[in-house]
Amino acid sequence: MNTYEHSVSLDLSRCTGCTTCMKHCPTEAIRIHEGHAQIDPNRCIDCGICIRNCPNKAKKANYSKLDTVMKYKWKIALPAPTLYGQFEELEDIDYVLQGLYDIGFDDVVEVAQAAELVSAYTRLYLKTEGITKPVISSACPVVLRLISLRYPTLREHIMQLLPPMEIAAKTAREKTKREHPELRDEDICVCFISPCPAKVSYIRNGFGEYRSEINEVVSVSDVYFSLLNVMRRGNVPVPLSKSGMIGISWATSGGESSAIFNDKYLAADGIENVMRVLEQLENGNISNLEFIELNACPGGCVGGVMALENPFVAKARLQTLRRYLPVSQTFLRGEENDYIPGKYFFDEMPTYRPIQRLSENFGESLRMMSDIQKLRAELPGIDCGACGAPNCRAFAEDVVCGSAQRDGCVVERIRKAEQQNSEKEQKET
Repeated sequence: MNTYEHSVSLDLSRCTGCTTCMKHCPTEAIRIHEGHAQIDPNRCIDCGICIRNCPNKAKKANYSKLDTVMKYKWKIALPAPTLYGQFEELEDIDYVLQGLYDIGFDDVVEVAQAAELVSAYTRLYLKTEGITKPVISSACPVVLRLISLRYPTLREHIMQLLPPMEIAAKTAREKTKREHPELRDEDICVCFISPCPAKVSYIRNGFGEYRSEINEVVSVSDVYFSLLNVMRRGNVPVPLSKSGMIGISWATSGGESSAIFNDKYLAADGIENVMRVLEQLENGNISNLEFIELNACPGGCVGGVMALENPFVAKARLQTLRRYLPVSQTFLRGEENDYIPGKYFFDEMPTYRPIQRLSENFGESLRMMSDIQKLRAELPGIDCGACGAPNCRAFAEDVVCGSAQRDGCVVERIRKAEQQNSEKEQKET
């Protein structure tokens, strides 16, 4: 039984069964049956690729609305740095932070500030003896679930530091309880402003034994429109920001890597590029690296489907914004603590059933793999998708696993019909 709560869902009333989402899904989690798409929850990684590519807007991200957040007694906003890149000609982050107070939040803790802390601790982590290198960043939840499902041998490479949003949430909750002891846990809402549906899933499900400190997730796009109504560029905002260039840079691909002050890194974005890197790493074709930053969304977090602006435009805006900021307001090189607090680690990776595993029995898996290869060789090999699977290999796997019938191949049916007609004509003549 699947107990993983996903944040990407399907609106059947809009789905036409056009196969576009099926063709783009990186884990082959989508099939077309009975005239509409079906998402396999055991394969879905909530990357949002189907949302981005669906021409009918039949896929959507599930997240909380601001009205839900505002029902809490004490509301804390955790803005992802991606939010700052949504605004045209933004000269000061404080306008956005002040705007969050103005729309009803009682406190604001920047995720960018927590990102600077993670960067400092990453530099220490890379110096730790006994870790497996290259170390893979733990910031992108799509990558973490993808590795667990498709590249389980790479799990030991994942850095076991909590992502910035979780560290920001811990900081925010501790600060609130210290300053307002009269508040109960159920009175406090830590709200993450997210560009990505995968972060919604991460927060709802936790990660291994770790349970998130965040209560609600709202989208960057929803908050953007609310902020437009309250932000006044003519007024001088209260100085609130505590982040610098390093923290803001986390919104774009390469920003996290550049903050480790080490040239032996690789940064890749876009799910296809991420999978290519993971395959090379799994095959032992990547060496002499210490750190790998992978972002499933194009351009990094600015490319999340819950953001509003074109990721390349947002990236350009953030580059302009960074010019007016100090390098960091948290830690600079040589100023870090000499240890990483235990509360910033997660202890265990979650355990999922790898999607390549056909059976719990090894011998049975080998037999099924042989049957799949045999059937695949007999199929047309044109990957038309008319059978409802993304390619002939996936269709062969579905047939062997019992979720599809051999006669589901339209091309084979046409060929058989032509052959039968030809034989019938020969008999008649």
